[in-house]
Amino acid sequence: MSDFPDLRYFPIWSCFCNLFLKLTHYLKINLFHILWKRTFRLSVDTLNFSFVFCLEFVIHLQVVSFPVVQLHMNRTAMRASQKDFENAVNQVKLLKKDPGNEVKLKLYALYKQATEGPCDMPKPGVFDLINKAKWDAWNTLGTLPKETARQNYVDLVSSLSSSLESSSQVEPGTDRKSTAYETLMVTSEDGITKITLNRPAKKNAINIEMYHEIMRALKAASKDDSSITVLTGNGDYYSSGNDLTNFTDIPPGGVEEKAKNSAILLREFVGCFIDFPKPLIAMVNGPAVGISVTILGLFDAVYASDRATFHTPFSHLGQSPEGCSSYTFLKIMGPAKATEMLVFGKKLTAGEACAQGLVTEVFPDSTFQKEVWTRLKAFAKLPPNAMRISKEVIRNREKEKLHAVNAEECSVLQERWLSDECMNAVVNFLSRKSNL
Repeated sequence: MSDFPDLRYFPIWSCFCNLFLKLTHYLKINLFHILWKRTFRLSVDTLNFSFVFCLEFVIHLQVVSFPVVQLHMNRTAMRASQKDFENAVNQVKLLKKDPGNEVKLKLYALYKQATEGPCDMPKPGVFDLINKAKWDAWNTLGTLPKETARQNYVDLVSSLSSSLESSSQVEPGTDRKSTAYETLMVTSEDGITKITLNRPAKKNAINIEMYHEIMRALKAASKDDSSITVLTGNGDYYSSGNDLTNFTDIPPGGVEEKAKNSAILLREFVGCFIDFPKPLIAMVNGPAVGISVTILGLFDAVYASDRATFHTPFSHLGQSPEGCSSYTFLKIMGPAKATEMLVFGKKLTAGEACAQGLVTEVFPDSTFQKEVWTRLKAFAKLPPNAMRISKEVIRNREKEKLHAVNAEECSVLQERWLSDECMNAVVNFLSRKSNL
């Protein structure tokens, strides 16, 4: 029997369909949704298929074409969704810039959910940091449908590509130096090179890329025409210190290789501050934690907002002091106060830090920027060679000692990073973060 309707009965079907259309319009029934179901559920039945065929045909004749067009669009969209997903997967491989560990975990989780469904893998061991982070990310998606995960993956890649593309564009008249960094804003004006930590959404936590970019910015500033260099933060925080997600990026050589590479990077990073030839000034605009605090002993002046705090919770994280703080803090504030900060993790207010010699001067947050910049512009007008030579005379006799301290601290830290205490602290931190 033919699957096509007997056109002899078309006038009857037409009248019936007109009545049916009016009824569904009156009752506000989603006609094309009904048709979608009936087309597949009843297509084996010749009479019902004839009804659907004629009904769609009449809809076209009655110029009520939107539902049918919408029906075809939905079918196309469903086909395109898988194609878009495959394109998005390929697009991720072509990204020129690292989107960061958190985004990569989201992409991983959505990909697994879209291709395999809910996580049914056994939970990795507590010290298998990478696979545990991946498992946690995937497991948090629960019973999210594959189709939704696929669409979320496509949307995330699309937004990621757009943000990276827009960040790479240079506005007309913009100093290209300030756009040469992903985690910093660097400008040079009125004899002042300003380096701004620019990860405000992450409280300016220092990831691997930022470590390298700060070193690059300092090396460039040491050779440019500026007289002084300023380091500050964008947003509410000066810096929340080392980004602990750095520990999740484990190389093929395992955690031992990661610890070794991190110690080398840290030693080079701190060395850039020890050797910086020009006056180096910190504008601590908000809370400072960890490495962003310990290197302050290597600055020539530290100006703080009264909203700033200073915290070095090394023992809490199973770690030990860095940034030459085991030497500079003792010289600045004495053994008792230095131990209180570096061993017991006491958090200092801006006023307390100033009283103990870590901070040069504290300003009200409401006038912090204006007052400090007025002072910095005055400093920048001083003879630059005189300032450079004066710093050299003050600092040079200690430079060799500082490099030795830096090397020792990094060696100890390399061992601490492999300790159970440190690994447990990092795992606990990442677990809390994944539950936020």
